Amino acid sequence: MMDEIEAIKKELEATRLAYGMALQLSQLKGGFLARTAHELRSPLSSLIGLHQLILSDLCESPEEEREFIEQACKAAQKLVGMIDEIVAISKLEYDAISLNKEPFALVSLLDEVYRLTHLQVANRNLRLEIARPAADIYVFTDYQRLLQGFVTLIDASLGILETGCIQLITNSDRVKNFAEITIDLSCPSEKWKQSQNQLTVNDLTPAAIKKLSRTLAISPDMKLLLCQTLFEALGGQLDLLEVFPPNTQKPLTRLACLIPLTTPPTPAQ
Repeated sequence: MMDEIEAIKKELEATRLAYGMALQLSQLKGGFLARTAHELRSPLSSLIGLHQLILSDLCESPEEEREFIEQACKAAQKLVGMIDEIVAISKLEYDAISLNKEPFALVSLLDEVYRLTHLQVANRNLRLEIARPAADIYVFTDYQRLLQGFVTLIDASLGILETGCIQLITNSDRVKNFAEITIDLSCPSEKWKQSQNQLTVNDLTPAAIKKLSRTLAISPDMKLLLCQTLFEALGGQLDLLEVFPPNTQKPLTRLACLIPLTTPPTPAQ
């Protein structure tokens, strides 16, 4: 009788955990759709605004009209690029694109992350510090997709940080069988949660429309959401945390990335 009760308790606990995970996943998917719709409104508003300026004969010269047409074309290209990036992540989530999962040393990936991003970080007068993990820490996932995720996270960080450092540290948990790569940023987590100004065509002056069309890009918080979806498809997890280092009152943003561990391959005889 006691064994049956214990078995029921374990089943209830497993059900509770499964429900919690399903609820979190549902919230993430709902947030993804809402954020995507919000993200695409600005480039669409820019396109509509530029065409309205032309159709309303508000251009001061044929040269300015041509400039507006060129800006509208560039805005359309950026919009297509944004949609392509969002669709690519969505296809991963629904297994429409196959992943090439294999074991590899995490240090090789982080060395490549540094090579691809350190000059970009330095050009923003920031510092990039990557603590090289032990050579025997191997993970099992898609190398290129994971590389894409880390490069995107650093690129998103550059859209938020004004001063300070981007620091990557790796820890391995053999019990839970995950490698944790933390990305610490010298800014409070609110920086990631701030909503982008939602612009409507009626609110934009010709000068504002032109400025908007030149600065179109996926926002940092949308990049974070895309990376969360990507890490989930890779069998891992990505969380945004706020931490308070010892002896300081200033909070830091921590991006905690979990990737499945695996054992190093046996050397060929």
